[in-house]
Amino acid sequence: MLYHNLSVNAAGHLAIAGIDACELAEQFGTPLYVLDEDQVRANCQTYVKAMREHLPQGSMPLYASKALCFKGIYPVIDSEHMGADVVSPGEIATALAAGFSASKLYFHGTNKTDADIAYGVEQGVGCFVVDNVNELTALGAEACARGVTQRVLLRITVGLDPHTLAAINTGKVDSQFGVPIETGQAMRFVAEALKTDGVEVVGFHSHIGSQIFEATSFCDQVDRLLAFACAVRDELGFVAGTFNLGGGFGVRYVESDPEVDIAANIAAIARHLEAGCEAAGYPVPRVLLEPGRSIVANAGVTLYATGGIKTVEGYRDYVTVDGGMTDNPRYALYQSAYTVLNASRANEPANLECTIAGRCCESGDRIAEGIRIARPERGDIIAVLTTGAYNFAMSSNYNRVLRPALVMLHDGEARLAVRRQTVDDLLSLEL
Repeated sequence: MLYHNLSVNAAGHLAIAGIDACELAEQFGTPLYVLDEDQVRANCQTYVKAMREHLPQGSMPLYASKALCFKGIYPVIDSEHMGADVVSPGEIATALAAGFSASKLYFHGTNKTDADIAYGVEQGVGCFVVDNVNELTALGAEACARGVTQRVLLRITVGLDPHTLAAINTGKVDSQFGVPIETGQAMRFVAEALKTDGVEVVGFHSHIGSQIFEATSFCDQVDRLLAFACAVRDELGFVAGTFNLGGGFGVRYVESDPEVDIAANIAAIARHLEAGCEAAGYPVPRVLLEPGRSIVANAGVTLYATGGIKTVEGYRDYVTVDGGMTDNPRYALYQSAYTVLNASRANEPANLECTIAGRCCESGDRIAEGIRIARPERGDIIAVLTTGAYNFAMSSNYNRVLRPALVMLHDGEARLAVRRQTVDDLLSLEL
């Protein structure tokens, strides 16, 4: 199995954290998001432990809410001593509704509206990650009007290509995110921020991309960010106490993906930062990381009921399921690879090469192509692994398809965390 929390039980069914996937599908219906809370906690603990061991006091991981945002995730990350990265008032409101402290929220976004900024300041968000000068000006004015000083990190683009998928590469000079060092704009950005009333600059933020499997790219990021920080110190007299290196550690979607030793990578980044700071005579800053995918992706499985096999003679076999791009748009967007299993026949050989097709009226509604599974019959449960990140978060009502339920597994028990959307829910906003 791709992950240790998956197994085959005595009935020949896929088991997730020891719980029969077919029984989950029968109890809660399909499509169904399943999230193994114990695996989420283990992933959180890996980050927290490694950062405490290798990085300066105050360093911590911030869960990237965009990966999977619902009320039930925040008590988990809170109890595991993490902060959270949020990108909208909706994510802020969800975290607050779950009892998460606003002081531990870091508010991102390339185009925060005046209303977004006012809401964040009003709710007491701990830190804004300021993306550009326009936001800086608006935030300073809002903070002054409220008589507060808002802590901020300035988002800097380091001009680094980590050779990941273009759609998830955010570190290049020509990027919609942040302000680039190479053009000289970042230095002017810092200078403007330091004289802006209502804000306190505490450090810099940089993010280079996602699905990165080694520490080398992050060490290169540290080099460029540290060189910039030294230039800022020399020119403006400001010493950054915080480096936020963003997220980006990859996860295994298929067997051919490498395994990532996150703790070892964090240790390598820490050693590199410490050596660089010593050489530059720069105080070692506290470090923030923003894992999202690597916290929840491998804890998630999506279950579907199949309508059976449709054969186009001379071409291919399609296995149709009762979900698709509405609950998992990543294949349509990125042709993302997934491991797919027939959960009802998990002990049988994968003897059918097929395309997994969804229910929407779109030729692009597919979850996988050219994969092999045990030949299904109508009603068999199909499991798509590693769907904890960006599936629930990116789901839609295209074709007026209802959003699935989400179930959390913990200590051998399943509990409903997000109920299945109803037609009444779908129509509730329409006049």
